[in-house]
Parts: sequence; C-alpha cells; structure tokens
Amino acid sequence: MNMIEAPVEIARTAAAHSERVPTSGGEFLSFRLGAEEYGIDILKVQEIRSYEPPTRIANAPAFIKGVINLRGVIVPIVDLRVKLGCEVADYNGFTVVIVLNVKGRVIGTVVDSVSDVLQLGPEVIKPAPEMSCSVDSACITGIGSVADRMLILMDIEALLAGPDMGLFDPM
Repeated sequence: MNMIEAPVEIARTAAAHSERVPTSGGEFLSFRLGAEEYGIDILKVQEIRSYEPPTRIANAPAFIKGVINLRGVIVPIVDLRVKLGCEVADYNGFTVVIVLNVKGRVIGTVVDSVSDVLQLGPEVIKPAPEMSCSVDSACITGIGSVADRMLILMDIEALLAGPDMGLFDPM
C-alpha cells in the first residue's frame, strides 16, 4: 500500500464502521435467544411465522436446519441459537421463525420468541464494545438501553451474508 492508498483505505474502514453504528436510531424487532435479548432492523423483517420443522438438507452445517416452502419460495432456515453458540433449547409454542429479506434473498431465522417492536432514539444506543473473543463484533452494531433491559442490536444482514454461512455466492 503506498502513501496515497493508505489514507483512502483508512477512510473506507472508518466509513464502514460508522455505517454499522445505528446512531440515528430507528425501529427494531426484539427477540430472545436464551436469556439474551436482541434487536434487528424492522425493515429487514418480511414476516413472523410459527415454527414448523423444515426439510433437512444433507451435509448442511448444523446451524442450517433445512428449508421450507413459503408460498412457492424455497427458504433456508437458520437456527440463530446454534449459529451464535447459545445453549440449545427445545422448540416450543413460543419458538418462531423470523422471515427476513437479506440482499434480495428470503431467509428464515429460528429464535426462542419475539418480544416487540421498539423505537430507539440515538440517545439510548451505545456503540458495541470492542471484543477479541468468539463473538463476531462486526455483526453487533450497538447496545440499546430500554428501561432496565439491554438490547443487543445486530446487523442481521452482515451475519447472514457472511462467507461462513454459505447462503450467498462469494464475489
């Protein structure tokens, strides 16, 4: 990298990080995985469905539970508990599938339960802490404080479109 390219690369990195932080706030769908509560941009959500066992796909990673037919569209189902390393819970009456539109593709994610839709202003959203552990901090955009609750705000598109997921063709 030469002296001209270095500032451009630094600016790109800073711009990419600033795009992740939801400083302007917005509406978030909150859901639970175990004891933790997460939030995703409501604009990515297509619908919420009750859980139905998907058709298993041979040799798929453990976090891809299979596929379902959603009104003629074959939708892969990702179990976020498994993907994020949460302890595995039984599927019950509260277990739901959040159907998302990610980069023009429909993907379903299994979560323990959906709580509500929250309007979060920029004053209640704090930047995600820098961590050097197994948590992919690139997928955490911030932490929202709502009364006595902490909401982990996720960039669901970054998580599901990552190369380790295998749901999108590498560019």
